[in-house]
Amino acid sequence: MRKIFYSICAFFCLAACSGNPGAEDQAEGKGKPNIVFLFTDDQTFASIQALGNSEIHTPNLDRLVADGTSFTHAYNMGGWNGAICVASRSMMISGSYIWDAQEVAKQWGKGDSTALEHTWPQLMEGAGYSTYMTGKWHVEAPADQVFQEARHIRAGMPKDNGNQLGAAVKKWKAESGDMKDWNDYMPLGYGRPKSPEDQEWQPYDTINGGFWKGGKHWSEVVRDDAIDFIQAASQKEDPFFMYLAFNAPHDPRQAPKEYIDMYPLEEIEIPESFLPEYPYKDDIGAEPTLRDEALAPFPRTEYAVKVHRQEYYAIISHLDEQIGKILDALEASGKLDNTYIFMTADHGLSVGNHGLIGKQSLYDHSIRVPLMVTGPGVPKGVKLDQEVYLQDIMASSLELAGIEKPSYVHFNSFMDIVEDNQATGHYTEIYGAYRHLQRMIRKDGYKLIVYPKINKVLLYDLNADPNEMKDLAADPAMKSKVNQLFDELLKLQQDMKDPVDLSATYKEVLG
Repeated sequence: MRKIFYSICAFFCLAACSGNPGAEDQAEGKGKPNIVFLFTDDQTFASIQALGNSEIHTPNLDRLVADGTSFTHAYNMGGWNGAICVASRSMMISGSYIWDAQEVAKQWGKGDSTALEHTWPQLMEGAGYSTYMTGKWHVEAPADQVFQEARHIRAGMPKDNGNQLGAAVKKWKAESGDMKDWNDYMPLGYGRPKSPEDQEWQPYDTINGGFWKGGKHWSEVVRDDAIDFIQAASQKEDPFFMYLAFNAPHDPRQAPKEYIDMYPLEEIEIPESFLPEYPYKDDIGAEPTLRDEALAPFPRTEYAVKVHRQEYYAIISHLDEQIGKILDALEASGKLDNTYIFMTADHGLSVGNHGLIGKQSLYDHSIRVPLMVTGPGVPKGVKLDQEVYLQDIMASSLELAGIEKPSYVHFNSFMDIVEDNQATGHYTEIYGAYRHLQRMIRKDGYKLIVYPKINKVLLYDLNADPNEMKDLAADPAMKSKVNQLFDELLKLQQDMKDPVDLSATYKEVLG
């Protein structure tokens, strides 16, 4: 596939040198493939039927799996604050690894024009692409400056009562501070459901705002914006880059009632790693007052987890339908045969795994996402287990657009792996970080997680224990593996410019 693409590029260069009257058009990008990026929020890797979840109904995401190549082990590096999406999206737009991306984001916030010119959309525009986005942004760089056209730019989450939670936390700390009382202080939409009788907040009730704010579900707004652009682009020859960012399935996980009804509670399974309470939650930045964790009551109950998973599946199925209509519009436009589609999420979500609800952990359910690519020459129905980062999509699109990867783009194109599915991946290990409270390395089928605040390490054999339920760190037979992975994590920290010093934990754990 890449050989064909490079041959086309060589032909265009030859035409330019020969004084071909169409050479200027080629330099402006005409003839290059279109790029469509489908980006969801909070969607874990285990949320697509074709990728192994028999509980969920996702015919259009399944369609992408069937029509292209899927990476089954795609990861986000983590986040520098509770809103993991900020770091994930900053890495995607800048192409920089996490701690460099944090510095770049600061430059965006200051209005640094050079930093804005280095963004993914600006690189695509420089290669002759029409650039367009709609939906969730949540990046310091102003969307309407880095894209030629941006519609319905959304904030981090469609939540109307976030401030109410902050007020509730303040009141709880002043009046009680006892964890057993916390459920009684949570505002509407949080700490629910306490029991089957707790029916005050319903995901399909449009008076609750959230995704319904403005009169049309936000996933449908993204759909309509995308279709409008596709219809206009069908009349033009310029290649386009579409950044379609859904807020779904982020909470509040709202969808029309018919989607909720697709998932009867009695048919929803409890995660194997379910716990009423994660024992280290207060030490890793996933405390009960964290917004994501406050969504469900404490301790966790099987009933509450079932309801949250029901609503999670429902909003994903609703999202899936909108994606299907976008795919249909691309096909009707006549542009699909020259279009590459990338689909992924900014990070995963716990939804009841390990006693957690949010994404502020380094377990696979929170850092591992679906990732599919379709397009000319992409093998169909192939599933690859090479480890990649979801931000590799940025570098992959640059390659397809014929853009030489700038030195400040750290992530790697995976199109060589797509072309030759036996190819070795670009990463010998996967790195993960959350604030100053968690660090991780995943390598050779093992994962080491470090909690610096309490000098705690966890070790999982991912082949024997994919749900990460059996900590092997205290097993004397695994001491050498803990030592090896910790040493390699320290080296990774240097490469990543990680600001956290793990030496105290290293000394405490390994002597």
